[in-house]
Amino acid sequence: MRHAIRRAFPRIAFLTVLIATSGTALAAGATLTLGQAQQLAVERSRQLQAKDYAITASQEMAVAASQLPDPMLKAGVDNLPVNGADRFRLGADFMTMRYVGVSQEVTRADKRKYRAERFERESDKTAAEKTATVADIQRDTALAWLERFYAEAMAAVIAENATQSEFEIQAAEGAYRAGRGNQADLFAAKSALATYHDRASQINRRISNAKVVLARWVGADGSLQLAGKPAMDTVRLDAGSLDTQLAHHPRIAILNQQEAMATAEAKLAQANKKSDWSVEVMYQQRGSAYDNMISFGVSVPLQWDQKNRQDRELTAKLAMVEQVRAERDDMLRAHVAETRAMFNEWENGRERLARYNQELVPLAKERTLAALASYRGGKGGLTDVLMARRNEIDVRLEALQLEAETARQWAELNFLFPDNGSSHISATQSKEFK
Repeated sequence: MRHAIRRAFPRIAFLTVLIATSGTALAAGATLTLGQAQQLAVERSRQLQAKDYAITASQEMAVAASQLPDPMLKAGVDNLPVNGADRFRLGADFMTMRYVGVSQEVTRADKRKYRAERFERESDKTAAEKTATVADIQRDTALAWLERFYAEAMAAVIAENATQSEFEIQAAEGAYRAGRGNQADLFAAKSALATYHDRASQINRRISNAKVVLARWVGADGSLQLAGKPAMDTVRLDAGSLDTQLAHHPRIAILNQQEAMATAEAKLAQANKKSDWSVEVMYQQRGSAYDNMISFGVSVPLQWDQKNRQDRELTAKLAMVEQVRAERDDMLRAHVAETRAMFNEWENGRERLARYNQELVPLAKERTLAALASYRGGKGGLTDVLMARRNEIDVRLEALQLEAETARQWAELNFLFPDNGSSHISATQSKEFK
């Protein structure tokens, strides 16, 4: 049995250094802080590059939309005979004319202005979407970083208790050989060790998955050893003025710009109630026996049914403006309610975590020490020690799980708005979201 214990010892040693081995090669190198991970995620994001391209596209379209339509070149033949003695002869009949001309649609200046404004507002909307994307990236990166951090912290607790369990097996074996213990205690100690092995396996899977998710954001740097956790006692929001602060939330800003787009389209629909004119000039060449001619004219669409066309288009565009406003107001109410609920969860988590750290975890440790002292003094059994230690690890893991949940709530709250230190946020946006 002693040989079996010795064979099992390397596995326990592996569990003991589970966290250290993940960064052994980098022990003297760099670590990855939460802020560094977020900056890396923002810098390598293809989503933000796509938004930049979309902004450029809208800005270019705004310039194009403000120009007059291209003139149209016209060339052809009028009144060419197709039968008789002069058929298909260009210069024989006095009515036959070869012509070349140009026509130009003269779009009203206000219409071109509103068309350009519509694309400018689309550019602003995409910029607001980019800001929201930065906030999402920073939040999701923080969640991935915190998931790995607390998974590794739990692995360290399990490894520590697995080592203690190994010592308890040795003690139980010694007591059994000396006639002071029984096989039940020995089997109970081995069962506890097997339980730690199973928990370690679960945590290993959780750590592996957390590394995969973190690498999705930061790339190869996701394998770096994590630095200490950030301060999470405060957030960048004031619970007393959420309505005002969340009115500038990136998602609300998107709807604000969408409203501006709808307003520009309504202005364009109003301008469309006045027709655009087209002008045309044409030079006509006839046979050598006849005089050449020039023609010119103006074309004007007849809006004879504005009530069922232009007026209805304008009404539809105005209704879309009101639709966006209603959606924005509803989204703001939802954001305020959700954020207040997150504040409550975060504050409750901090309160419970303080209770765990100040009362429950110390009491569980004292219980283990008391049971161990009683066992060493011959007044208690090993089963009592194992039960106390199992209770202690459960309490410590519960405390870590609660701390992880509270940290996730902190990340959700703290990164509702993007970190203004990001180089992907303009100075104007930075000032707006402070």
